[in-house]
Amino acid sequence: MPTQEHEFLIELVRQRPSLVTTLLAEMGVSIPPFQEAQLGNCDFTSFRPTEYRADSVVLLTKDSKPVSAVVLEVQREYDKRKRWSWPVYLATLRARQKCPALLLVFCDNPETARKHTEPIDMGHPGWVLHPIVIGPGEVPVITDLAWAIEEPALATLSAIVHSQSESGLKVVQTLLYAVERKPSEMKDYAEIAFPLLPESMLPKVREFVMTMAPASRSELLLEWVAEGEAKGEAKSILLVLEARGIHVPDEARTRITECTDLDTLEAWIRKAVTATRVDELFD
Repeated sequence: MPTQEHEFLIELVRQRPSLVTTLLAEMGVSIPPFQEAQLGNCDFTSFRPTEYRADSVVLLTKDSKPVSAVVLEVQREYDKRKRWSWPVYLATLRARQKCPALLLVFCDNPETARKHTEPIDMGHPGWVLHPIVIGPGEVPVITDLAWAIEEPALATLSAIVHSQSESGLKVVQTLLYAVERKPSEMKDYAEIAFPLLPESMLPKVREFVMTMAPASRSELLLEWVAEGEAKGEAKSILLVLEARGIHVPDEARTRITECTDLDTLEAWIRKAVTATRVDELFD
């Protein structure tokens, strides 16, 4: 089943298909001149088994004709079966669109990226597929506001990938500043990034979101802030109860962690300080 960590790059490409050309350029791959980047068909057989469906396909067109096609695959762990399916993707896409086809693989950790860079020998003399693989180290660290505004999808990818590095907070702040400058264009990108940020960064990010101009916020961003505050309150309740040696049954734990009403959570915190059993919180 696809995970949020697997889906974020695919969603970025859905919103901005030209992102694949930016990533290819970062890898030094030459792209023919094109006028439009659009999503293509990801299915490579008529009966659609899972192994023959790509994560995403982007077509680059000029004068309404395809000049290049890109298969995007997201790999969170090494999968040797891809050595058999990836050549099928490229050959099918090339035949279908009658244009050159490229394979771009994104890996969120260096070891997986290293393994997937291994050439795929097709058996025919001189026919070897070299996957173009992007790992965390190949994603640029975007701390320049103008660059973030010009390339919002790349800035979002940068914020997600580098959020746990030394420059992580600065990269995320740059994305937030871009949202302030261009709220209508950038809010959707920010909403992709924020749920994937490390927990240690969330208080500072939420604080920043609440200082943003109302036009720069969205209902989803505000809901995300409230949800984060609720999770923090619920965690505090459980820590207080644990420190006081009060047993918390699974049903009560679920009720606490799934509560999103801040007033209720604050009332439970006050009761947790003096309660002798967890049921007293809910009285």
